[in-house]
Amino acid sequence: MTGLLAAVSEAWSEIRVNRVRVVLSLVGVFLAVFAMTTITAVGNMARQMVGESTERSAGRSATLRVDAYPMTSNTADGVREVSAALRAAAQRHETAWWGLASQPYGGGGQLTVRFPAGTQLVTATTVDPSYGTMHRVITEQGRWFSASDASAFAPRLVVNQAFVDRLGEFDATNPPTVVLGGDTPVTATVVGVSASAGYDAQAPGAYVLNSDAQRWNVLGDPQNSSPPGLEMWVPGADAEALVAALQTEVQQSLPGYSVNVYRQDAGDELNVLDKVLAYGVRGVGVFALLLGGIGVLNVGLVTVRQRIREIGVRRSFGATGGRVFFAVLLESVAATFVAGFLAVMLSIILVSNFPLEAVLPAGVTLQDVPPFPVAAAVEGLVAATAVGALAGVVPATMAVRAKVIDAIRY
Repeated sequence: MTGLLAAVSEAWSEIRVNRVRVVLSLVGVFLAVFAMTTITAVGNMARQMVGESTERSAGRSATLRVDAYPMTSNTADGVREVSAALRAAAQRHETAWWGLASQPYGGGGQLTVRFPAGTQLVTATTVDPSYGTMHRVITEQGRWFSASDASAFAPRLVVNQAFVDRLGEFDATNPPTVVLGGDTPVTATVVGVSASAGYDAQAPGAYVLNSDAQRWNVLGDPQNSSPPGLEMWVPGADAEALVAALQTEVQQSLPGYSVNVYRQDAGDELNVLDKVLAYGVRGVGVFALLLGGIGVLNVGLVTVRQRIREIGVRRSFGATGGRVFFAVLLESVAATFVAGFLAVMLSIILVSNFPLEAVLPAGVTLQDVPPFPVAAAVEGLVAATAVGALAGVVPATMAVRAKVIDAIRY
C-alpha cells in the first residue's frame, strides 16, 4: 500500500510540473467523457419522454387488450355480459392493474351535453379508475376518478379544456355541473380537467366511468358504440403466454362473440430506440476518446524524452524496470482519471439543474424525470482511465527500454 501511495504521489507531482502540457492534452478526453455522460443522460430523458407519450395512448409496458365484438347488433345486455366476462378473466389471473376501457377518442360513444350556448354531442371514452395510472393521465385541474365515484349520486366526468371553455370556468373547490342526455337527462359533475380527454384539443371531449355509463345510460343507444375492452398491465415476460391464455378463456366464456387479444403498448419500438441511443452514443464517445488518447500519448512521449536523464539516474540507484514502468503509466492514468471525474461532475450538475420546462414543446410533459444514470458516470470514469492506461503503455515501455548508461549520457 505504501508503494502504491508513493507511486501515485510521484505521478501527481510530475503532472503538476507539466500541468500546462497535460491540461492541453486532456481537453479531448474531458470533452469526450462529458459528451458521453451528458448524451446518455439526455438520451434517458428522451426515451422517458417518448415512453410516457406512448403510454398515455397505448398503456404501460406491457399492456394487453381484450376486445369482444358481437356477431349481431350490440345491446345493453350484451355490454353487461361482455363486461362481466372480461372482469372475471382479469380477476382469475390476479392482475394487479387492470380495467375496462373503450377504444380511445370516441370509441365509447357520444354524450349529449347541454352547454349554456346549446346542446352538443361530445366524444367520450369510458374507463375504470385504474385507467389513469395505466395511461399516465395528467389532470391540469381537479382530480382523476376515484373508486368512490362509482357509488356517487350523479355521474362524474373528467373533461378537456375545450369542454370547460363551453361551461365557463372550472373551480376545484366548487366543481361545475352539466346536464347530460336527451329524453332522460341527468346532471353530471366535472371533477377534473385533462388534455388527454379529447383527440382534438379544439373540440370538447370527456372521460366517463363505465359504471356511470351503464347506470345512467348517458351514452344512449348501445348500437352506436362498441363494448369496452379489457386492459391489463402485466410483466413483459408473461405477456405472450397471457395473450394465448386469454384468447382461449374469453372466447369460451363468450360464444357468439369475436374475441381479439393483443399487446397494445409500444414495448418493442422503445427497445429499438434504446439500442439506437446506446450504440450511437457509445460509438461517438469511443471515437472522441481515441482522439483524446492520441493527444495524451503524444504528451507522454515528449515528457519521457525530456525525463530520460532522470530515469537513468533512478535506474542507476536501483529502481527496477517495473517501478519505472508503473510510475510513467500511472502519470497518464491519473491525469485522464481526473479529467474524466471533472467531466462527469460537470455533466451531473448540468443535467440535474437543466430547466426542462423552458425547452420542452407546448403540450409535452415529463412526469417521471429519470435520475442521472449511475452507469453513465461509471462508464465515463472507466473509459477515461482505460484511455489513460492505453496511452501510457508506449511511453512507459520506452522508459523501461532506455539503457542506464545511455540515459545518463543523454
